[in-house]
Amino acid sequence: MKRVGVLVGREKTFPYELIKRVNERSGGDVVAEFIKLGGVRHDAPPPYDLVIDRISHEVPFYRATLKRMALEGAIIINNPFWWSADDKFFNYSLAKKLGVAVPKTVLLPQKDYMEGIVGESLRNLEFPLDWQGIVEYVGMPAIMKPFDGGGWKNVSRVNSLEELIAEYDETGTLCMTLQEFIDFDQFVRCYCIGQEEVMIMPYDPRKPYLSGEQYVYDPDYLAPKLAQLVTKDVRTLCTALGYDINTVEFAIKDEIPYAIDFMNPAPDAELASVGEFYHNWVTEAVINLVFKRLREPRERSRYRWDAFLSPEPTRTNAVASAAGQAPRTVKPKGRPSTKSKSA
Repeated sequence: MKRVGVLVGREKTFPYELIKRVNERSGGDVVAEFIKLGGVRHDAPPPYDLVIDRISHEVPFYRATLKRMALEGAIIINNPFWWSADDKFFNYSLAKKLGVAVPKTVLLPQKDYMEGIVGESLRNLEFPLDWQGIVEYVGMPAIMKPFDGGGWKNVSRVNSLEELIAEYDETGTLCMTLQEFIDFDQFVRCYCIGQEEVMIMPYDPRKPYLSGEQYVYDPDYLAPKLAQLVTKDVRTLCTALGYDINTVEFAIKDEIPYAIDFMNPAPDAELASVGEFYHNWVTEAVINLVFKRLREPRERSRYRWDAFLSPEPTRTNAVASAAGQAPRTVKPKGRPSTKSKSA
């Protein structure tokens, strides 16, 4: 029997539905449950064959534990090594290389630094910054946000150089980006599951975050040709970044979709926030991914960083191999279709 662990924060409906539906579908070959962690030994076998991670980006103890499980052959969704190496500014640069449109973006030095960093520590920094040149490149208004993070935290719109400097002075030790504001005609947030299944959701970022008012169900929101382009860009980005669960946001202006946020591997899926249709779609898509990953033959990873970023398929069941047992084949029952639907 294979074991699936779910690691969660405050969300309720999505993880409970995942556990319930995995157990219902498995026919007894797979058991899903919430993870319980205490002190973690460095040489302990992994307690789960697969873990769905929804919170380790906020809790370093969880992140270290998941990397330890991955070392022993457990499948982690999303791969904790990708998130550890990733940041939004790199993603914008990567998207440009991949041919995906992104707003003009500038990485800004931190305003403040941790104790022990003094003037002599920063002799490589230009001072003062060429604020005028930065503004001329990005334009005004602009969006300032952390180069690494999510949940719309510490995001602000600035309308002038004076506002920019005032906001920057309040950012403390956060490393920020300044990004061109796209005065969008349309805005979408797109689930991408397994780097393949895509759901395009009309989304209003002007509504309160997690209010339940941001998502709209409208299958005809995008013209077919534009929906195809958005779907292609979503798959391109998520494949390059290695995320099996992610959302990609596009601000669309003059039929050009600008990717403005695509580092969100623990995206909102709560019923009250995203609505029944999207909640059910993403739940089923993730469950299908779980059974697919459990069925795939896997070889134990080489002990190199790049091998953990992109592990080879393995024929070793993590839990079964630790116990000296042969792995069993999962035969999920009644798997629903996961064909992409574009709104």
